Amino acid sequence: MDHSLQALIAAAEGIGLAEAARRGEMKNSGLSREEIDRRMEEALLVMRQSAEKGFDENLKSMSGMTGGQAAKLHAAVESGKTSGGHYLGRAAARALAIAECNAAMGKIVAAPTAGACGILPAALLTLQEEYDLSDEALVDGLLVAAAVGQVIAVRASISGAQGGCQAECGSAAAMAAAALTYLRGGSARQSADACAFALMNVMGLVCDPVGGLVEVPCVYRNASGVAGAFIAADLALAGIPCPLNPDEVIDAMKAVGEQLPPALRETGEGGCAGCPSACKRI
Repeated sequence: MDHSLQALIAAAEGIGLAEAARRGEMKNSGLSREEIDRRMEEALLVMRQSAEKGFDENLKSMSGMTGGQAAKLHAAVESGKTSGGHYLGRAAARALAIAECNAAMGKIVAAPTAGACGILPAALLTLQEEYDLSDEALVDGLLVAAAVGQVIAVRASISGAQGGCQAECGSAAAMAAAALTYLRGGSARQSADACAFALMNVMGLVCDPVGGLVEVPCVYRNASGVAGAFIAADLALAGIPCPLNPDEVIDAMKAVGEQLPPALRETGEGGCAGCPSACKRI
């Protein structure tokens, strides 16, 4: 099987990207159309619940390093104190909330990983809120994101330990960008371009969790990751083609990940994890 965005674009000809993703999953898993949609509906429900839990101002992680920050950001957005406006602010707050829910041992959907769990759901739920989309539409968006994520996972990696945070939050942003582009009426080619733009913008991002925990800087990268997804989608929807082949961008991410030293791949040794203030916390 050709695991590439180009093959996905070809499969979408005449039926659309979500339907191509659905048929591909039916073929690979042997599940019925109804069962695939049902599982995506269940995932969407968990995503929504994790966002709600994450907005609890009393939420705290086991380490105490994170929790309650999403509630602060949400309050700032609603009071008009932020610079990015309500739309982007709500998305960032949701991403932070879901990531904090994960850090506090809450139930989340790994999309594609637990460390990057806030980006995709925050993008889709905020888009739904802004444009009054149905849950059925969001299921289609999840299918598009899953198909793109599968290509990235096979061609490169979605593991921070293997490829740095570019493979986690970067992949999540790429998946979200493709889904956002699809849901706003973009073509399959534009969704692939959005995926590439998102990856280009975080190329080389290291995985450097303080104390080896998926908290700092992880939860904050979820907030910035969803912003990157919206920007990447907007670039593609504006009719700006990616100057590079999207599949080659994925391959480049893999090559960069392989060149990262071990200290910058989830070992908790370099990057933010190596800051003196970080070492004092542990």
